Amino acid sequence: MQKITIILGFLSIISCNTSEKQSAQNFDFTTTFEKSNGTETPTYTEVIAYYKNLAETYPSIHIQEIGMTDSGHPLHIVTLNPDHVFDFEKIRETKRVLLINNGIHPGESDGIDATMLLYRDIAQGKIDAPLNTVLTTIPIYNIGGALNRNSGTRTNQNGPKAYGFRGNACNYDLNRDFIKNDTKNAQAFAKIFHIVQPDVFIDNHVSNGADYQYILTHLFTQHNKLGGELGNYLHKEMRPHLEISLKTKKWDITPYVNVWGTTPEKGWTQFMDSPRYSTGYTTLWNTLGMMVETHMLKPYKPRVEGTYELMKSMIEIIEKDGAKIRSLREQTFAEQAKEKTYFTNWKVDSTKSSKFSFKGYEGEFIDSDITGKKRLKYYRDKPYTKEVVYKNYFTPTTKIDIPKAYVISQGWWKVIELLALNHVVFKPLERDSTISVETYDIREYKTQNSPFEGHYLHYQTSVKKNIEKITFKKGDIIIKTDQRAFRYLMETLEPEALDSFFNWNFFDTILQQKEGFSPYVWEDKAAELLKNNNKLRIKFENKKKDTAFANNWYTQLDWLHKQSDNYEKAHMRYPIYRILK
Repeated sequence: MQKITIILGFLSIISCNTSEKQSAQNFDFTTTFEKSNGTETPTYTEVIAYYKNLAETYPSIHIQEIGMTDSGHPLHIVTLNPDHVFDFEKIRETKRVLLINNGIHPGESDGIDATMLLYRDIAQGKIDAPLNTVLTTIPIYNIGGALNRNSGTRTNQNGPKAYGFRGNACNYDLNRDFIKNDTKNAQAFAKIFHIVQPDVFIDNHVSNGADYQYILTHLFTQHNKLGGELGNYLHKEMRPHLEISLKTKKWDITPYVNVWGTTPEKGWTQFMDSPRYSTGYTTLWNTLGMMVETHMLKPYKPRVEGTYELMKSMIEIIEKDGAKIRSLREQTFAEQAKEKTYFTNWKVDSTKSSKFSFKGYEGEFIDSDITGKKRLKYYRDKPYTKEVVYKNYFTPTTKIDIPKAYVISQGWWKVIELLALNHVVFKPLERDSTISVETYDIREYKTQNSPFEGHYLHYQTSVKKNIEKITFKKGDIIIKTDQRAFRYLMETLEPEALDSFFNWNFFDTILQQKEGFSPYVWEDKAAELLKNNNKLRIKFENKKKDTAFANNWYTQLDWLHKQSDNYEKAHMRYPIYRILK
């Protein structure tokens, strides 16, 4: 009786597997985009179901959940590998990895549809499968925004009929969240990024701004910021090869037209992707990053088709140059350990620029029928081809001496959690230890008057430095800079860097003085202080030569308080310390 039960159970399993396989073979992989003749994009639920069916049907495709999003739905990655290997440590031994991100702004859905078509066509053999490149995609990164579906918020965009919203479930713009990690989405992305460790990264978008003839524009990470031979390869080889490849397919492409409120024929500057943005973040680990920016005013169908062809061309480049890309990345990691200074906070280099032929439309400022003021009007019946100046060279404005290590108190656990999330290697002190360190005190900073993605950002931050011996507690964290997260550490822990944790308000509690004084009490103590400290008394008298200082009694008392042992050491003291030797 027992044997019969086992046999029946075994037959049942075979029957179920056969049934599943048969049903898998019956899946219709014609996409919503194709069924609508290029006018519609699928819902989030439809996209995930599509990839699950692909994975069930084709062993070269694998789907998995990694992390949660603010929407309450998990984030997925879908991997395509003809070798049927989906362990990324094993994949990296022999192949290069391309990570494709879609739907960071779900109204910009071109990449969502193009990637669905690309995966299907490779799996079904309609186009050749890459031999040395594994594809991984996040089908829709901003799930909350995708679920907030509408047909009106993309005011400037020509299709599809319905789409998602730019803000996520908590109304964050996720393409500003890669350093501050306010959202579960960004935290999940960090997990994915460090599991996948891509060689090349593509983030698919739709542009806003000027009108012109192109369907496709590209936004590569800024090559000077990437630096060295890796930056040179991106600037002089990868970008030109992509442009040439697309041209042979009759797809014109131009650099992202970074022009707002005016016409582009006078030229423009390259967009600087600081670490808050996706490609700025991925570059911190020497990943070659680019954004695809299709043109909002072009019909949806060719925008998707152009994105599809661009991704095919990028795969061809990785197939050809994969070994070189990996070698240059590893070379860059090795060279970082030898550097003595780090450059950050970039500005346009006015001494250098590029020129190319640009296909635009004539535009002029005419009287507005609504406001009575001047408005910009483009004339599509007046196309032109003109040489434009593209300012795509940048130079740093801030030079920082690289420390051997950083020390951070365990009390700043939010920062430590982000370091751990981003695979920063650190170790806690095993005992209380007195260490000679370089300290920073925040000297000056400015703060934006308006909120930006949940923060009031600081900028133009400067510090004053000192060498001190400080006793740190058991459990405080030591972080060596000689590691693969080097760029991430320099951009987040150095307060002067544009997207530092300080500028993103992680340390605002140090900017507020916690202990003060009552003037009627401090007057007598201050008098005693001046009586017993002749050097301070002379300094105080010289200070009073400043009329504004001399006329403000409270400022005088406050200045004296700050020179005394009564003044709290935590005020304006940046709580991350630098070990120089």
